[in-house]
Amino acid sequence: MQGRRLTDVAGEVRREMERAGFAARVRPGARIAIGAGSRGIANIDVIVKGVVDYWLARGCRPFVFPAMGSHGSATAEGQAEVLAGYGITEAAIGCPIVSSLEVVSTGRTPDGVETYMDRQAWESDGVMLVSRVKWHTDFSGAIESGIVKMGAIGVGKLAGAHQYHAASRRLGLEHVVRTAFGQVAASGKILGGLAVLEDAHHQTAEVAAIPVEELPRKEEELLARVKSWMARIPVRSLDLLIVDEIGKTVSGTGMDTKVVNRSVEGHFNCYPDLPVITRIYVRDLCGGDGNATGVGMADIVSGRLAGKVDWQSTYVNVLTACNPAGGRLPIHFPTDRECIEAIAPTTGDTPPSRLRIGWIINTLRLDVLGVSEGLLGEVEAGPAVELIKPPMALPFDRAGNLPLLRELAAG
Repeated sequence: MQGRRLTDVAGEVRREMERAGFAARVRPGARIAIGAGSRGIANIDVIVKGVVDYWLARGCRPFVFPAMGSHGSATAEGQAEVLAGYGITEAAIGCPIVSSLEVVSTGRTPDGVETYMDRQAWESDGVMLVSRVKWHTDFSGAIESGIVKMGAIGVGKLAGAHQYHAASRRLGLEHVVRTAFGQVAASGKILGGLAVLEDAHHQTAEVAAIPVEELPRKEEELLARVKSWMARIPVRSLDLLIVDEIGKTVSGTGMDTKVVNRSVEGHFNCYPDLPVITRIYVRDLCGGDGNATGVGMADIVSGRLAGKVDWQSTYVNVLTACNPAGGRLPIHFPTDRECIEAIAPTTGDTPPSRLRIGWIINTLRLDVLGVSEGLLGEVEAGPAVELIKPPMALPFDRAGNLPLLRELAAG
């Protein structure tokens, strides 16, 4: 699979910001609020610094605020820590980080849904959003995850996130995101945003500066493009999918529903164009904050994962998203061997030697894939596939655990 990686991310950010001419929209010395989110976006520190540098070079006073709802345990300190974990600190990017959960109301949508904006952003002279444009894990539409969603849910912080997700049960999330963004944009505070597109290798492939009046039309075009780059598990079905790690840095739902073919409420094989996956085993939790949102999509997890869960952080997230099923803890055993031996017989009466098994690092990293030997021909029939390891037995150590797939592939 050919990559589309930008060779000069900082330079491309500078060129896009200059092309869009955002500075002409504010007075000299303006205080600019730059919203940054909670996803593991490649080069996000470089990208945000490029946006900060643009405003500093034009004599403005930028600051960065966490544009996120319930992430970081829904605390100001926790959300600042999320950004710091991505390298977005005052020392690194050259401007203050201002984190608060305080919001102001910006009115109501035609459906009566109240909308909100981070108070510090509201009190600024203009708001600039930095967001990755990609498919969403809860719904499908012409607008999914990106600047428009951040302008509604992220800018609205915890109060907005809860309000919008609750309303989406009745109205649909895409409709709520569009109308909430429209109401927030009507305040005149939103200048626009910098959209980030990633290729199938989780590499920065494109950045696009979009003035607010071109949203959401331009974002619809970008989403269609990035969907065409989407990586998939290249088989028709799996008895068992082994996932090394899940977490909020991977996906808003811990693991991408449009990779594992499960809904956030645990419905099996919802997407007809994806592989049918019978069982999912998740080995560990990444991100360091203990947020295990999405763990309920798994059929079985390791004792390692179960021991790392911060239930307070997880419960805040799944309840705010109106998705309590995402916080259910599946059955678990101490070792990988015990988990696999326990769950494999539940896939059906296929002999163990003929099970269709897939193994991935996480749902963001599909460039390395482990498969059982019987699937090798099916995988190799696809484009741009390289065999990097010969067939082998699952390499359990003496304790009964597997290595990380990324280490096995590199070793």
